Amino acid sequence: MNDRTTAAEPAAAAAVAVPEAVASPGLGEGKPGGGRRAALAPVALVVAGGLSVQFGAAVAVLLMPRAGALGVVTLRLAAAALVLLVVCRPKLRGHSRADWGTVVAFGIAMGAMNALFYQAVDRIPLGAAVTLEVLGPLALSVIASRRLVNVVWAALALAGVALLSGGFDRLDPAGAAYALGAGAMWAAYIVFSARTGRRFPQADGLALAMVVAALLSLPLGIMDAGSKLVVPTTLGLGAAVAVLSSVLPYTLELIALRRLPAATFAILMSLEPAIAALAGFLILHQALSATDALAIALVIGASMGAVRSQVRGVSKR
Repeated sequence: MNDRTTAAEPAAAAAVAVPEAVASPGLGEGKPGGGRRAALAPVALVVAGGLSVQFGAAVAVLLMPRAGALGVVTLRLAAAALVLLVVCRPKLRGHSRADWGTVVAFGIAMGAMNALFYQAVDRIPLGAAVTLEVLGPLALSVIASRRLVNVVWAALALAGVALLSGGFDRLDPAGAAYALGAGAMWAAYIVFSARTGRRFPQADGLALAMVVAALLSLPLGIMDAGSKLVVPTTLGLGAAVAVLSSVLPYTLELIALRRLPAATFAILMSLEPAIAALAGFLILHQALSATDALAIALVIGASMGAVRSQVRGVSKR
């Protein structure tokens, strides 16, 4: 990434995981012809990545009765690692110790995020899990900003969560806790994704980090699923989940993070709960009540508001 993007550092904690140093100039800046189309390209990449990852998560839920939550995580990460290694053929030489440290941290965050999230969706609806997941980066934004207006956004998000959980009694407590843990790892994933994108060419860093995540998940998956992991139909579904939920969205987001302003990326990521709810409805038949829809809308609104207020605060400094 361009070194000029370090100007975005104060916004690194904004709402839904504003990545460190991603506010580079638009693709079409200074090009009157086709500038708008070029500027919209990274936006389309993030939206496509969101659709892919959430519909992939819905397919993963269908796979869980065959391989268990941790087995699905292992299949997803292992298949994605193999695909990325073949496609990217990342170079192992010429990297500093700091480069490798970044990749390992990225892989740990990725593996933990996946393991916690799939434990969550094994217990609570997909839309609810993603809505709770969003709260981790949002809380970080509120704490880091030290702006009074963000207390309002935090209260709005908490109101949405209270509606969603029916006073915290309707959702499985363990599932909700796993979703919140996944949210903390989501924030770490975004930060280290941006750093990895700057240190490694193309998707090389992503491929190496995926290997780290797969190796960490392998023992857990074997303990959870055992020989079920090598059943042909299960392997096939696992490969499909890997492409939809890992290879495609992570690659699209990594490319977009090199070119998209931090605030725009964060706002787009704030839409994940709505995309997840749509995937849950269409694939898993998890219908939303009016209260659930309102709760998700409140959390999305809080995330977007926190991003916008954070960016305004940065611009005044």
